[in-house]
Amino acid sequence: MSNDALSQVLMIVLGIMIFILMILITIFLVLRTKEKIRENNDKNKDELLGKKSKNQKNTTKQAIDTSYTKESIMNFMEFEKIEDNMIIQKKGKRFLMVVECQGVNYDLMSSMEKVSVEEGFQQFLNTLRHPIQIYIQTRTINLENSVSGYKGKVDEIENRYNQMAYQYNQMKESGVYERDELDKYFFELTKQKNLLEYGRDIVANTEKMSLNKNVLNKRYYVIIPYIQEEIANEKYDDEEIKNMAFSELYTKAQSIIRTLSSCSVNGKILSSKELVELLYVAYNRDESEAFGIDKAMKAGYDELYSTAPDVFERKIKALDEVIREQAIELANNTVEKVKSMPEQIAEEKERNLEMLIERMAKIVLADNEEYVGKDIAEKAIKEIDNKQKKGEETNEQGKKTTTRGRKKKTTE
Repeated sequence: MSNDALSQVLMIVLGIMIFILMILITIFLVLRTKEKIRENNDKNKDELLGKKSKNQKNTTKQAIDTSYTKESIMNFMEFEKIEDNMIIQKKGKRFLMVVECQGVNYDLMSSMEKVSVEEGFQQFLNTLRHPIQIYIQTRTINLENSVSGYKGKVDEIENRYNQMAYQYNQMKESGVYERDELDKYFFELTKQKNLLEYGRDIVANTEKMSLNKNVLNKRYYVIIPYIQEEIANEKYDDEEIKNMAFSELYTKAQSIIRTLSSCSVNGKILSSKELVELLYVAYNRDESEAFGIDKAMKAGYDELYSTAPDVFERKIKALDEVIREQAIELANNTVEKVKSMPEQIAEEKERNLEMLIERMAKIVLADNEEYVGKDIAEKAIKEIDNKQKKGEETNEQGKKTTTRGRKKKTTE
């Protein structure tokens, strides 16, 4: 082969190799570009997933965090403060004064007394020249203070009795006193002992009554409002407006008390402390006995707090109780059902005892054909089948006879 031909062949091979190399480089660049695009997509997806996971964690944290802190009532209730026997609302633009009324036992009155009460109440309604609101509050009777007072008095009686008993023993041992004097002192000692036992019985019975949460007491209130817009357009400062509101409300309250007295209903204006108790019980109806306003005042609180649990917490607690009760009921019913299943199976087998015996006999014959003989086994199985058919026919005839007998008896 000449040099020219060899050179041409080498050039062709070199060209082919360069072409293949370019194709490989192009493929490499395409793959590299795709890989970078995929990496960028994965990175963006991870960032999105990370943000989503972070948001989910925050949401879960918010959902799980159900802790509640005590917040001052003044921050979210419908009044700002209680001052000068008035509830101040709407940043000093509305004032309320409350009159507590002592109810009467209308059912125990005579007909004339009932007519007098009705006429007095009618007069009360006719004399009204301003809006009022009648509010009824039901409270559980708290006998804790009464029990404490009774116990203090019983302790005093017990100390006095112990002193008298010691004095009586000293008088007896001295031998100086006559029999009449000792009997007279013993009589006083017996009276003191009876009084002590009576006091202890009262304390015990009162403590038992305090455990009964169904002992309720209703309190009746008349709420009188005063709005700043009722004042003339003249400009007054806050102190002057408050004084004017107090004067106006006090006059209206006294007028209502006088008018209600004709119905045999006594009334009084609630003080600031009594207004605090009224609002505290209204906002903490279920917990007012456990966390009474008196205990809060003695503890040194200078603000009013709401101790009632969140409504959803109470709902969750009620649902948990329902779930627990229904779960116990379902478990008991299932246990009874499972206990009765073997009994049902035994009764069913007892009813079908003869059929089960015949079926088992046929299976035994079929399994032991080679020992008994095929012909004998088949004849024995056929004999069992014929016996079953005769038994079924007998049962059907017996049922028909019973049915006919019942029909004839019914016709007769």
